[in-house]
Amino acid sequence: MRSWSAPEVPTLSVTAPPVVLHDTASGAPVTVSPSGDRPARLYVCGITPYDATHLGHAATYVAFDLLQRAWRNAGHRVVYVQNVTDVDDPLLERATKVKVDWVELAERETELFRQDMQALRVLPPDHYIGAVESIPLAVEMIEALDAVGAIYRVETDLYYAVNADPAFGRESGYDRETMLRLFGERGGDPDRPGKQDPLDCVVWRGEREGEPSWPSPFGPGRPGWHIECAAIARHHLGGGFEVQGGGSDLVFPHHEMCAGHAQVVAPGVPFAQVYSHAGMVGYDGEKMSKSKGNLVFVSALRNSDIDPMAIRLALLRHHFRSDWEWTDAELFDAVDDLARWRKALALGAGAPAAPVVEEVLAALADDLDAPRAVAAVDAWVAATLGTDGLADTSDPDAAGAVHAAVDAALGLSL
Repeated sequence: MRSWSAPEVPTLSVTAPPVVLHDTASGAPVTVSPSGDRPARLYVCGITPYDATHLGHAATYVAFDLLQRAWRNAGHRVVYVQNVTDVDDPLLERATKVKVDWVELAERETELFRQDMQALRVLPPDHYIGAVESIPLAVEMIEALDAVGAIYRVETDLYYAVNADPAFGRESGYDRETMLRLFGERGGDPDRPGKQDPLDCVVWRGEREGEPSWPSPFGPGRPGWHIECAAIARHHLGGGFEVQGGGSDLVFPHHEMCAGHAQVVAPGVPFAQVYSHAGMVGYDGEKMSKSKGNLVFVSALRNSDIDPMAIRLALLRHHFRSDWEWTDAELFDAVDDLARWRKALALGAGAPAAPVVEEVLAALADDLDAPRAVAAVDAWVAATLGTDGLADTSDPDAAGAVHAAVDAALGLSL
């Protein structure tokens, strides 16, 4: 599947510190630096393209864009993989409701997502993989799970037995009661008769009338959601890759199940070294979601002549792991902030650049602390413009150095 065009990113004359991320599985900060000449490997779960990119999506992908940039600024190569769930129940339901072919709907919304990501200057994945094109990988992984006795059949569907992985539950850290509740809320079927354990998840959904299906050794059908991501990640990144990322709503069951599939196929090899999760963005008092009808779309903001950099800056003012609520006031504040930043940079000279560049890089290496980095730039702008008194233009080359750091580390083109 085609990705989107990459923005030009300046190369900085200074090297950023090693990246430290909060790991969901351990609950502790972990330094995530690849050994030797190996690249830093990142998998971030992509969209199900049944609707346009909302700000909750954008916040997640901007967050892990910061990780790519922090790694690169620390001197590492990066291999980034993202999927597109271009066949799944929500997409099929939406296509039926609006009377559009599901393939057409998926292609249209995926293209809109590409445009939104490019406008927000998100670095594209090296491998952008659709669920449909990865069906052979999923089939291969199901066969491997079956070979070790981790698969069983319920009517025409195949299920993965969660007890096949001794580490099941360690990624999320949830107790069984919480798992059962979330499994039911997030696409699982805990009450289906014939299952060995209510938490077992479907890996192959047998053919249903009116739904797309593909041939397989198990009969016609299509893969489950979790097996797709596990197979794509293992194929393109191998075992024990550095970071599995996504929204916090993917901690369970999605990332737990992905880890289980991979770890049963390759015992003793962790699916990922670190699990990093972005918080939820709310609007009108609740998490943005299609079911709530409270979505704010990136494309709608762009089409109303909002500078995409203002959207990105508004997102950066919140730590990526926090839950927060979007307001129009924050967006318009970001528009004003960008105007101040550009005014300061246009002067050429300014307050000393080295301290702000160092602080920006250090902040982003510290669990992607974008608010701290943005505050450092705000302080430099205030000093340069003399907001709090006499303007400081003692560094004749300040603007160039600050501009490059803001672009390379925060992804803001000014």
